[in-house]
Amino acid sequence: MNKKRILFISVPILLLLFGYFFFGSDSEEDVAITAEVVRGEFLSEVIISGEAQSTSLKNIDGPSNLRKFRLNNIKIQDLIPEGTVVAEGDYVGRLDPSPVNEQIIDARLSLESAESKFLQEQLDTTLTLKQERTAIKDIQFNIEEDKLELEQSIYESPATIKQLEIKIERAERDLKEKKEDYAIKKRKAIAKMVEVGTEVSKNQTKLDDLIALQASFTIHSNSSGMVTYAKNWDGSKKKVGSDINAWDLTIATLPDLTKMESKTYSNEVDVRKIKKGQPVAVGFDAFPDITVEGVVTSVANVGENKRGSDIKLFQVLIKLNESNTNIRPGMTTSNRILIKKEEDVLMIPLEAVFSKDSISYVYINSGFSVDKKQIELGDSNEDVVIVEKGLSEKDVVYLSKPDGLEDKGIAQIR
Repeated sequence: MNKKRILFISVPILLLLFGYFFFGSDSEEDVAITAEVVRGEFLSEVIISGEAQSTSLKNIDGPSNLRKFRLNNIKIQDLIPEGTVVAEGDYVGRLDPSPVNEQIIDARLSLESAESKFLQEQLDTTLTLKQERTAIKDIQFNIEEDKLELEQSIYESPATIKQLEIKIERAERDLKEKKEDYAIKKRKAIAKMVEVGTEVSKNQTKLDDLIALQASFTIHSNSSGMVTYAKNWDGSKKKVGSDINAWDLTIATLPDLTKMESKTYSNEVDVRKIKKGQPVAVGFDAFPDITVEGVVTSVANVGENKRGSDIKLFQVLIKLNESNTNIRPGMTTSNRILIKKEEDVLMIPLEAVFSKDSISYVYINSGFSVDKKQIELGDSNEDVVIVEKGLSEKDVVYLSKPDGLEDKGIAQIR
């Protein structure tokens, strides 16, 4: 009975001990994260985000003669949604006509004043010349009367006849002078009418130009395509409420979607690696399943400060070698620029590499123990590093430091 009781008690204890040694001894290995040394293709890449844009586009501009009328900072009153596909002549937007409307009112008042002055001058001229013509006719009538009287004075005294002849001669001289004065006054009147007429014409032309300018404040597309908003000097997009001026008339653009590029900016560290002609895999946040091949076409030599940051960034342009109907200007791009490619090399995750006193080493699983082993490294990317010496393919390395091995010696490379 005692033996059975002892057996009944000892069996559960043995099971507990067995479970502790069996499962407990493996728990640390289960927690530890390891990775194998792999052999394969190594890619060194610079990954930067950018923005898709067209390399060929047509501008949709506001009126070109704003400067002529001293108009500046004209606000955009209406604009169709970005991405709208339009045909040539379609409505695109409208500018605020308030400034030109004020000038139209002033021009109409000036025209009315000039026309009134023209009419007054016309009436004055007509009256003056009419009076001059009447005076000439009066002199002519007087001369005829004097001549008739002279004919009837053949029996008068010579003195009387002589007085009549002198009178006729004086009247003819006055007639000649009067005709000369009339000709001068007529030329003067014509010149004055031309002057006031020119003023009327000038004001009429200005009014017509202002009315045409007012009509041009309604913007229509000059070609077919998809509308994209133009950008301000600070990089922000123009929209309703934005201003245009005589030096920057562009409101929107019509990009050629078959000629696209990715515009991006690299930091000072990565830009040293980027060279013209390097291949690029361009992805799009809006379409994760689309990847387009590209090539670096331009790397800026001078950095620039982006707004709100003191970090120098260098502009990099990447031409897309393919076109895709889903790609639109303004889409965010992910650009994987291939810097270096190596075949058939050994690689391990960056997390597996540790260092001490400029010596790089790993924790390697040797089967029955964990050892610290020195390694010689090559190039690295964001995920892995090339192992030049110290490891073999399929060796197992730890991605974190195993407990209790801090003081263990590092096995040197032979």
